[in-house]
Amino acid sequence: MIRGLIRRIAFRTGRLHGLYLRICRPLGDEYARFLRARKTFQSQGEFCYIMPTSVFTDPKYVEIGNNVQMATCTVFGHDGSVAMLNRAYGVILDSVGPVRLKDNVFIGHNAIVMPNVTIGPNAIVAAGALVTRDVPEGKIVSGVPAKVVGSVETLVAFRESQTRDLPWVELLMARGVSGYDPQFEPELQARRIAHFFRR
Repeated sequence: MIRGLIRRIAFRTGRLHGLYLRICRPLGDEYARFLRARKTFQSQGEFCYIMPTSVFTDPKYVEIGNNVQMATCTVFGHDGSVAMLNRAYGVILDSVGPVRLKDNVFIGHNAIVMPNVTIGPNAIVAAGALVTRDVPEGKIVSGVPAKVVGSVETLVAFRESQTRDLPWVELLMARGVSGYDPQFEPELQARRIAHFFRR
């Protein structure tokens, strides 16, 4: 009951944000809905998943398309060294820029996205990547700085082939494309553990 009240206040007013995160512990799909309800970004599409531990230094400079999935990552909208440079060199500098995440983008754990970058559509940023320039449509990038290492189409074909041979494939098919479903998760986890650890 208290969680529900905190959740409602946070969604409606934006207040109790820290308490909402601590008490309600939202998953990424709920947190993305919260950010969308609060109009946090310049724009945000449907069916997004954003981990509450993700960091956006300048969310109003960020456009997010449909079906954008974000593990814990950091998205910068400015160069933080400018304030130091202005004082140290007696100059007036500014360095800000937009980040555009097109439809069907995945950004992996601990990835960093710098200002003035467009990712996708249909692109993947690997865990730990440092994205300093645009990620082309349909490509996978990895590394520091991030470079194209493959295509999403090739990855989809490879994962389809792998998935057909999994001992729990029928559960995946019953669950469908929606992903996490509490009805199927206990059995999926049990089968995976039994398979991985031969129990």
